[in-house]
Formats: sequence, C-alpha cells, structure tokens
Amino acid sequence: MKTSRIPLLAALLAALFSNAAFAEVSPAVIYDFGGKFDKSFNQSASMGVEKFKKETGIAVREFEIQNASQREQAMRQFAKRGATIIVAVGFTQASAVETVAKEYPDIKFAVIDGVVDLPNVESINFKEQESSYLCGVAAAMATKTGKVGFVGGMDIPLIRKFAVGYKAGVASVDPKIEVIENMTGTTPAAWTNPSAGAELAKSQFGRGADVVFHAAGATGVGVMQAAADAGLLSIGCDSNQDYLHPGSVLTSATKRVDVAVYTTFMDVRNGTWKPGTKVLGLAEDGVGYTIDDYNRKLITPEMERRIDQAKAGIISGKIVVPEYKE
Repeated sequence: MKTSRIPLLAALLAALFSNAAFAEVSPAVIYDFGGKFDKSFNQSASMGVEKFKKETGIAVREFEIQNASQREQAMRQFAKRGATIIVAVGFTQASAVETVAKEYPDIKFAVIDGVVDLPNVESINFKEQESSYLCGVAAAMATKTGKVGFVGGMDIPLIRKFAVGYKAGVASVDPKIEVIENMTGTTPAAWTNPSAGAELAKSQFGRGADVVFHAAGATGVGVMQAAADAGLLSIGCDSNQDYLHPGSVLTSATKRVDVAVYTTFMDVRNGTWKPGTKVLGLAEDGVGYTIDDYNRKLITPEMERRIDQAKAGIISGKIVVPEYKE
C-alpha cells in the first residue's frame, strides 16, 4: 500500500518555514536596580524570561545594571548584536528606551512601568492600587492593635499608588484603623537597602502596628524579616513572597511582571506584537493577592470572602479604587 508523500512534504515545509520565523526572534531583557534575584519586582520579570526559555528553547540575553549609565549602553549593545526585542524592566529605564529606540527604529522595545510613545515601543503598566486595596482589606481584618504600616521604597508616584490603594482598602473595613506610612528614600538606592527596611518596620511596630505592607523591592526583604523576628505580620509585594517567612507573611500583592515579559516575547515570536500602551489590573489578571500553603492558616474564610467581594466589586466597577494624584 502506497502512502502519499505530499501531505508529509507540506507539513515538513510548514515546520521549516515556521521554525525559521521563530529563529529570527532574539530577545533581551535589562533588569532594574536590585537585580534579577531581588525576590520581588525584577525576579518576577526573570520568571517570565525562564518560562519563555523553557517553552520555546530560545535563549534570552540578560543584563543587570549596576549604575544608571549602563541602561543605554546595554540597550545599544543588544541592538548591535542582533536583538529583535529588548524589554527594559522598570520606570527608570523609560528615558533610555526613548533614546535608543529612536536610534534603532527597526528593533522592538518594551518598557515595564513606564510610557514611551514611539512606533517601536510597547509600554506596559499596572493598576497597583487595585491589588494594594485587597491587601489593605486583609491587613485591616488581621490587625489586633488597630494600627497597620506601609513601607515604600523610592518615594515616587508609582509607590504612592500602592500606598493610596492600601489605605483605601484598610478604610473600607474600618476607617478608624491608623496607617503608619514611611518611604525609604528618594534615590534608586531605596530599592536595595534591607537594613533600612527592617529599621522602618521596627519603628512602625514600636508605634503599635502589627501588620506592615512593603512596596520596596529588595528593601522589603528587611521589612519581612523584621516582622518575622517580632512575631508579627508582613505583606509581600510584586512576586508571591509568602514562602519567605511561612506563617508570618499575611499575603502578597502580586504584579504579573512575569506575564508581561513572557507575553511580550511570545507576541514577537508569533508575529502578534503591537506597540502602544496597555494597563493591566484585576480584570486582566495583571495584579492580585495570594493564598497558598504558606499563608493559608492566616487567611480566615471570612477574610477570604471579604477580599474576594472587594475584588469582584473592583472588576465590576462597583468599587472605584482611588489613584494617587500628584
């Protein structure tokens, strides 16, 4: 019995051309201060990189900046060496993206947490205030002292968004609960100072707070350590940080930077990438909160119901989370 070779040949040709198209994708990523293992924002981006590599077998070039001047240098080097998509992680890289993207109009760029209005740039942002609101609800229901804390990293509008959402969530449960708020600093060093984070958390604990939420990158690791040492509660940020101190981390405000990075690379690979600005919130599964084996005993059924009701209300538009206004 003879079998036709035509379908087989067609399939082989399709696979050949398809693989050739995929082979043209050469992705690169530049991490912000704190590095890819900051257990927070950058590490979330790294998780997206790893997922892309695992699923496609395509190598991704990576760079961790040590000083501001390296941003443009790294982008240019990647561009000269054939990168077809360069993802810059962090709002501080927006100006560098704008400069280098103009120099290389045929190369695709993406910036996380920034906006660059160019035809070869995708700007990806998040509604951080929405996940922070849910964490505020959790903190308000968990506190026994009627006082909770917030430790931000660099004092910028982005981090103020976290604080505003958190305070609104707390107030939705009990407006009488006091929120003690501190920012770590006004320079990028505020993201990489766990000792300062720990000291700020200890100060807030000393003033009566028993739950502290951080939005401070690697600095937040110190906040969480201080909470664990004091037998009190912390709330993680950006990545799921519940595992860092099981039984001490109430929940984490997740920001799906991993999804943003992974999707960007896949869109380029699949030919569906588009420039422009997109904003991801609860409705888009771009932000959220965590419940897992590490914090399951801390989130009571009543807390979970209240948080999920708030989530549904935000998605439906019934609850409008305030945004930070400069």
